Amino acid sequence: MATARLDYVAPWWTYWLHNFPHLNFVFQSVDNTFKPEEPSYQQSVVVFAFIGAAGLCLSLLLLAVYLLWLCVCRQDIDEETKRPNTCCVTWAAVLSGLIICSAVGVGFYGNSETNDGMYQLTYSLYNANHTLGSINNMVSGAVNNAESGLKQHLERLDEIFSMRPDLLQALRFMQLMVNNVIKEMTALPDLSAANGDLGVVADQTAFVEYYRWLTYLLLLIFDLVICLTLCLGMAKQSRWLIILIMGLVMLSMVLSWVSLGAGMATAVGTSDFCVSPDKFIVNQTKDFLTADVAHYYLFCSPNLPNPFQQSLTICQRSVTTMQIQIQNLLRLTVPIFPSAEKDLLGIQRLLNSTEFSLHQLTALLDCRGIHKDYVDALIGMCYDGVEGLLYLSLFSLLAAGALSAMLCTTLRVWTLMGSRDREYDDIDEEDPFNPQARRLSYNPRRSNIHSFCSYTSSIGSQTSLPPPPQSASNTLQPPEYMNQAMLFGGSPRYENMPLIGRGSPPPSYSPSMRTPYMSMTEAQIRHFGTDFQI
Repeated sequence: MATARLDYVAPWWTYWLHNFPHLNFVFQSVDNTFKPEEPSYQQSVVVFAFIGAAGLCLSLLLLAVYLLWLCVCRQDIDEETKRPNTCCVTWAAVLSGLIICSAVGVGFYGNSETNDGMYQLTYSLYNANHTLGSINNMVSGAVNNAESGLKQHLERLDEIFSMRPDLLQALRFMQLMVNNVIKEMTALPDLSAANGDLGVVADQTAFVEYYRWLTYLLLLIFDLVICLTLCLGMAKQSRWLIILIMGLVMLSMVLSWVSLGAGMATAVGTSDFCVSPDKFIVNQTKDFLTADVAHYYLFCSPNLPNPFQQSLTICQRSVTTMQIQIQNLLRLTVPIFPSAEKDLLGIQRLLNSTEFSLHQLTALLDCRGIHKDYVDALIGMCYDGVEGLLYLSLFSLLAAGALSAMLCTTLRVWTLMGSRDREYDDIDEEDPFNPQARRLSYNPRRSNIHSFCSYTSSIGSQTSLPPPPQSASNTLQPPEYMNQAMLFGGSPRYENMPLIGRGSPPPSYSPSMRTPYMSMTEAQIRHFGTDFQI
């Protein structure tokens, strides 16, 4: 039966990343072969992480230049409209928010792809680890059965058949077969070291992947919160919200550049491994696995011989021979030596168990199972994993650029809010058409209610009237009609009075026309007293 084989071909993006120039700290070219134990290769991977640091420094430099431009060469506000042009600021904020939302969508996809790839990797590692553990358990179980169970039964039978040399010769032959089984089982490669290494790698990978996934998830949600907070801050025109937004944007921008550097370094290092994983694994397992065993599982080619076939065949033949011997002894010796039946049946049970374990061991040692786990792990890491890292790097780059633009927009909004406050400070408090000035101009202690006229007309003025005598009536509360006028936001000085009292008199007045306005009726005298009577 031909051995089924799964082929692994590295994707094109791993070759693209693998061909990036690898430089050390002094910018000298380094071999791009995956050798994580060498300091020069470690430096080349760290250099890729510096991409994020370089981008962060460039962003901070551009922000400093923009801030300097805002302080020195900011645009003057139109003096006629008293309203700055906020169209560009609004569109810049909307565009940066849309870019961040798009980047967050890319980030969610990349984070999910990377997580799926790492889950497939850890699942394959755990499955291969379980296979290797089962192999170790079966080998150790077969050796224990042969050393303890079979030998003990044979020693007791040797005492029972001590008077029969022909039977003793059969027992010596069986003892030879038991030794062959123990020898061949012991000669099998010890996979316990590989079993332990795979378990540690799987646990560490699962641990790191969980916190990596959680960190990116929080960063994506954080960027969405920033977009919502920016919309709220621009709508409310709140200073504390603008300050909060600037702090959050700065923090998210730093995290985006850091994630870009970490993602690029991880993607390049993983791609270097994915291009030639077989060579690295053979070098790492040469201490406890021979080259033929490693190649048998890594390539699983029909042209490669099974390194376990000879040992398994010898064990299988030895067990079959012992089973034939036991059946003959049961037929011939039980009628003569009834006490030997128990030991003979015990040997038969152990041989049946050992034969079953050998069949399972042969299936587990076949390259197809472990090779499938190996290929699945490579596909999960090199296809989904590296692809997801590329999407996450794209998210970090877009988010960092959009956040830099958003920070510039937020600074511009801050300056526009300051300009708006200065506009309110420039309002003339003496302007009678300013509602705020009208409210501030009224003071009960300073109110002049000496007459119903307030400003000079074309014929006469209020200064021509004699000042009223000082009396206790000056401390009276304002009249009722003035209190009603104040309730509607007006000044009691200008409400419910003739036009002459508002500074808008007719073109001319005659003395007869001024008399009704400047005199008081009897009802007014009773209400105000004689202090205002001319």
